[in-house]
Amino acid sequence: MKSALGGAQDIVLRLSGITKRFGALTANDAISFDLHRGEVIALLGENGAGKTTLMNILFGQYTADAGGVEVFGAPLPPGNPRAALAAGLGMVHQHFTLADNLTVLENIQLGTRPLWRAGLGQAAARVKLAGLAADFGLVVNPDALVGSLTVGARQRVEILKALYRDARILILDEPTAVLTPQDSDALFDTLRRAVATGLSIIFISHKMHEVMALSSRVLVLRHGRLVGDVATATTDRARLAAMMVGAEVAAPKVAPAMPGPAVLTLRDVSTRTIGAAPGLQGVQLALRAGQITGLAGVSGNGQAALSDLISGLVEPQSGVMEPAITPWSPRAAVAAGIARIPEDRHKTGTIADFSLTENAILETYTGAPYSHRGLMNWRAAEAQTRHLIATYDVRCPGPNGPIRQLSGGNMQKLILGRVLDQSPRIILANQPVRGLDIGAIAYVHGRLLAARDAGAAVLLISEDLDEIMGLSDVVHVMSEGRLSPEFGRGQMTAAQLGLWMAGQGFDHAA
Repeated sequence: MKSALGGAQDIVLRLSGITKRFGALTANDAISFDLHRGEVIALLGENGAGKTTLMNILFGQYTADAGGVEVFGAPLPPGNPRAALAAGLGMVHQHFTLADNLTVLENIQLGTRPLWRAGLGQAAARVKLAGLAADFGLVVNPDALVGSLTVGARQRVEILKALYRDARILILDEPTAVLTPQDSDALFDTLRRAVATGLSIIFISHKMHEVMALSSRVLVLRHGRLVGDVATATTDRARLAAMMVGAEVAAPKVAPAMPGPAVLTLRDVSTRTIGAAPGLQGVQLALRAGQITGLAGVSGNGQAALSDLISGLVEPQSGVMEPAITPWSPRAAVAAGIARIPEDRHKTGTIADFSLTENAILETYTGAPYSHRGLMNWRAAEAQTRHLIATYDVRCPGPNGPIRQLSGGNMQKLILGRVLDQSPRIILANQPVRGLDIGAIAYVHGRLLAARDAGAAVLLISEDLDEIMGLSDVVHVMSEGRLSPEFGRGQMTAAQLGLWMAGQGFDHAA
């Protein structure tokens, strides 16, 4: 099959009968497909469909129970990431695999030179990295510590790390999650040029417009099985969505909001800059009952500072927040009816070795019905967890296993249930559907709209402009700690919001 983006007919990758089981769960069930030189395949599927497991087998991080992989006609040794790298495979993971205490350059060089070789070769590495950064529009400071970088900058380092190793087959897992529309378009243009020279790509994304724009072919997994293999030019978003979930998926209808009074107001609020993360700069914001306020922006431009402020983690350096959280703490914020969906489900949303039940009551365990006079009522906690698992379709073995065994999407569903099931007064939804499939996204959006219609004030923070524009009643843009004026629903195009995200709108406004 010839790539729609140009390329030859030869097969560079072949998966044959790949099967992987985790206990009673069959994550991959006899999956077979070929990838050609200069071809872009999009891999779609619901959360838990087996996409990440399949890619981890391909990259040598898991060993298949049955089946095999060939790269450029040669068998790929199973369970050997070094062999995968040597064969020309590069992988950009959904969750970053970087060392925070090393610089960008050191992370990119890590594992590329034998320990016995004299010198680090940093001069040549720096030149090569600069060339790649310029060619792909992925500019980062090579001497910055990765631990000081924003989420967006870390994503760029992950992509550069794969390209630095001269990958001929690139696996991309949600690569544009933290990019502006302009940056995404630039990345796609660069990938198209690279594909035209022979690079082959397997591309995992939940953004249908990206799948339609970049891929030449789409593979669809459902419950671990390959249920679709179609040329992108012969299908559309609705058909792909139905193939993924086994039924038609309808996005929730967004009725006009009936906003009430402001339940939280920021007046000229500024916060301290911490490391590379900018603080707020004179922010004016009103969250109203019965309204979804969307906040767009490239990751690392002050959204974390705003989220931490409302969550009770930081106090204003100047300005006023009404009502003030007293004393200023996360516990007081929860008591005030502020429910939080955190940006990072691994670091701040869950405790990996705790069970689903323990994670489900992390923010409510101190009161009825889960505790009384210091004694836990685990029966009530487990019943609540089973309720969340059923209501939010959390695919897991049960409520008592460690949450780290869940896929990222199913972990996110449990967090969403923990928040939305409280019927909170204010919902801080920070990247609420990151990593979720199209069916889960529609469900979560429907629940946020239901919470809005029940009178909750929702602050939706997202780098996905489709989500912001489709769900928000009013929109703000944040750039370098500054907050734009309020834009009504439909008032701004994606391109116009993208200019504000890049800071240009603030310059013109000034």
